Parts: sequence; structure tokens; C-alpha cells
Amino acid sequence: MGSSFAAGPGIPDYYEAAPSPCYRSTRNYAHQLAMRLNLDLVDVSCSGATTGHLTGLREMPEGNAIPPQLDALTAETRLVTITIGGNDLAYIGRLTAGSCFGLVAETGGSTTSCRAVPPLPTEQMYADLSARMDTIAKEVRRRAPAARLMFVDYLAVLPEAGQCAATPLPAGQADADREIAHRLAGITHKIAGDNGAGIIAASELSKGHDACSASPWMHGFPRPEAPIAGTLYHPNAAGMTAVADALETLLR
Repeated sequence: MGSSFAAGPGIPDYYEAAPSPCYRSTRNYAHQLAMRLNLDLVDVSCSGATTGHLTGLREMPEGNAIPPQLDALTAETRLVTITIGGNDLAYIGRLTAGSCFGLVAETGGSTTSCRAVPPLPTEQMYADLSARMDTIAKEVRRRAPAARLMFVDYLAVLPEAGQCAATPLPAGQADADREIAHRLAGITHKIAGDNGAGIIAASELSKGHDACSASPWMHGFPRPEAPIAGTLYHPNAAGMTAVADALETLLR
């Protein structure tokens, strides 16, 4: 369960159960792991999900309502994987909006198609996210007491320092967004530790495989001369496979 970094938008083919669309890929890390270990998978991850969508209904523009992801848990559940939190902090939204302005500043043109860059998260937003993630972990324990709980944090989007053509952010924003990623990883690790859950540190595992690397696990921002075959600032198939590999190694 979780957000788009669990669902795998832009990685064909899609597996969808009503209501849709959540853009769940048949090659996301959960599907790859289930296939390798011959597990029965219930995939309720959904692109755009926040922590609130794990615990409550999510209303969709077309009038559908997606049930709380935690409702998929039963007493028979034996393994739960969760990647969540980035949308609560507008992490990818900031990267996407900032890159639109940055690319226009670099190449010329109009900013009319660029969305406003969301503000930086406040300390209260970080505290609220931590509390909600703790609630999620405890709800998993309550609803599926025999399950092994594994948190997977977010694969690295930006390099540890600097930028490249694939990340055309305005001056200063890259460092601010790296700090969001760092804080999000720290919260995820703390919640996992506080609740006796496992952790796959995808943020560490993917260092050197960011959107600027020679072997990226992450799509960058599309440019006129370099379109991308995937969803901007989201994992590619290689990134999902790397997370599946790490989960398989740990579970075995």
C-alpha cells in the first residue's frame, strides 16, 4: 500500500481493480516480490495517495470513492509493505512545479502552464506526518496482528549535490527539496523502529541512481530535446526491481 512510489505509474502494464485509476503497475515492487515468492497479493497502492488515504476514503473527480487502503488488511494478512508520506509534504509537487519554472527560465517561453510551487513544509506538517504514520503502523498491527510490516522509503530523485539537465530546478530549490527527502526518510525510519517494523532504506540504496546518474532508477523532468518514457520524477522499472531485490533478500 502507499502512494505512487509504491504503485509505479508510467511502468507498463497496469493492474487495476475498481475504482480506478491508481496507475498500479504489474512491475511495481510489490508485484515483483509476490511473483518471486509465490505470494497472494492485494495491491491497494494509489498514485496521489497521502497518509489520510490509508485511513480514510478518497474522493475521486469522476465521483468514485476509493476505500481506505487499510481496509484491505485481514487477520490472515502475513506481509504488509508501505511507501507513503511524500504527498503529505508536496515533495514531488514541488519538484515538478519548480522544474517547470526552471526550464522556462533556461530555454525561454511562457510560464502559463506552470503550477505554483507549493510552500515548504512547516515543522507542524512534519510532526503531523509523523503522528499519522505512527497511527498507520499501529492500525496495521491491530488489524493484521500476524503480519510482518515493512516500510519502504522513497527512492532518491536528486543527486546528493548539484543538479543536471534532467532536474532544471531554480537556484536553491534543489537543496530545499533534498532536505524534504531527508526529513521524510528520517520520519519513516523512526516510525518503523518505534513499531517494530522492518525498513528498506530505498533512499540510501538508490544513491548514485538518481535522475542525474548514468544508470538512473528515477525519471527526470522532460525537456524538448529529451522526452521521457515514464512519469516525471518517479521510479522507473529498474528502481522498482531494486526495491524488490532488497525486500526479497531481507525476507529470505
